[in-house]
Amino acid sequence: MADFDVGLVWFRRDLRAADNAALYHALTRCRRVLCAFVFDREILSALDKNDRRVPFIHASVIELDRTLREAGGALIVRHGHPVHDIPALARECGANAVFANRDYEPAAKARDEAVAGTLASRDIAFFTFKDQAVFDHDDVMTGADKPYTVFTPYKRKWLQTLTPDALKPYASEDHLDALAKPPAGVKHAMPSLAALGFADAHGPAFPAGAIGAYELFDDFRDRMTDYGRTRDFPALKGPSYLGVHLRHGTMSIRALARTAHDAQRHGDKGAETWLGELIWREFYFSVLHHFPHVGMAGDHRAFKPEYDRIRWETGHAADANFAAWCAGQTGYPLVDAAMRQINASGYMHNRLRMVVASFLTKDLGIDWRRGEAYFEALLNDFELSNNNGGWQWAASSGCDAQPYFRIFNPVTQSRKFDSAGKFIRHYVPEIAGLSDRDIHAPWLAKPDALKAAKISLGAQYPQPIVDHDAARKRTLARYDVVRGPGAKTRTPGDEHENDD
Repeated sequence: MADFDVGLVWFRRDLRAADNAALYHALTRCRRVLCAFVFDREILSALDKNDRRVPFIHASVIELDRTLREAGGALIVRHGHPVHDIPALARECGANAVFANRDYEPAAKARDEAVAGTLASRDIAFFTFKDQAVFDHDDVMTGADKPYTVFTPYKRKWLQTLTPDALKPYASEDHLDALAKPPAGVKHAMPSLAALGFADAHGPAFPAGAIGAYELFDDFRDRMTDYGRTRDFPALKGPSYLGVHLRHGTMSIRALARTAHDAQRHGDKGAETWLGELIWREFYFSVLHHFPHVGMAGDHRAFKPEYDRIRWETGHAADANFAAWCAGQTGYPLVDAAMRQINASGYMHNRLRMVVASFLTKDLGIDWRRGEAYFEALLNDFELSNNNGGWQWAASSGCDAQPYFRIFNPVTQSRKFDSAGKFIRHYVPEIAGLSDRDIHAPWLAKPDALKAAKISLGAQYPQPIVDHDAARKRTLARYDVVRGPGAKTRTPGDEHENDD
């Protein structure tokens, strides 16, 4: 016998019908199930009208609606404010309970608390479930029941905690016969992108929806064994490109982790490395939950408080350097290629995210928060926890971050990970005529080589806006000043440890 007559499933970051925890629980506990999605006006109002994520979400919502219709239901879509619209819709539909999957970002948790309060005042139950992570923030803790602040022991405990049940799929697709059409009079038309205030000329940057996710995953599964060898080279097809699908839940994290874990158990080193990346994602979820000061709205703080005392470069010169970094005009080809990649596509290769973040914070001496905000505005796969964790890792201010004296050399990184200059030539075509040797540092090329490539530095391509060796010395001094008593002592030569 059903627990509830009518249940309402509120889709958010879980835009799929298969292996969906909230949908499964609603279908198995309610006699009739309705489904809803709200395009949040508050979130959308802060985005550029050409934001690439909105077409992806829109296309994924259309696919989800089609899937639900084929099974006898439909998706009720609103363009409004979930805090008001979900309780109002639940009452309009006569729902006894609302089901949703948990979201871990501070603003989302505050929103859900507000919705829960309103629903409770109307005697409507509100249930949330773990779905976008294999383990919730309190599932993987130290022996003293404390959150982990170092990744390697967290990963070890994560793997020890893993059981077959943790990766078992929710058979939501086997119970779709409980889906119901919206009651008469309840509007559920899909708004167009134009009605939402966004351009649709280019469509989503990646294949959208569950179908797009499986296309990418099927392709990656054939390459997974090579992941550890290829993932650091931006000119190679090494990554899974599934980040945006993880962000919006168009594919279950359990399915991805299960495939990687099974392959790892059979000795697949590439799968082992990729599973580690999925665990990093959950590590940063845990950090954001247990240390919310790192992601406070409008005031992101350093995980290590002493690093908030760093005196970052400010003023006109710093602003000009930041603008050059954003535009891909720093004079360092790999940095510029990476920034042009994100500007053109909303995607940036993971190795390059580390390179450009190190360059901004430790070559230009600019506050990591400015880079974090720039990535937030552009990345298709933006996750607050991962973006914040990655930037604080690069700035050495975060959880299990690289030591402050380890500084990426952008030229060495370029020679190591794009040795033939293939990636650089694609995004920085004005220097494509340089040799494989010269393309990594055009300012070191001989005049005849520059002339043959039809390049005049300062005209077709900029001179470096900073000298790396001089910047490294300034960074070491900047960080030495703020480090408190008891900090690890830097020994001579440490500054060269990761200058590669």
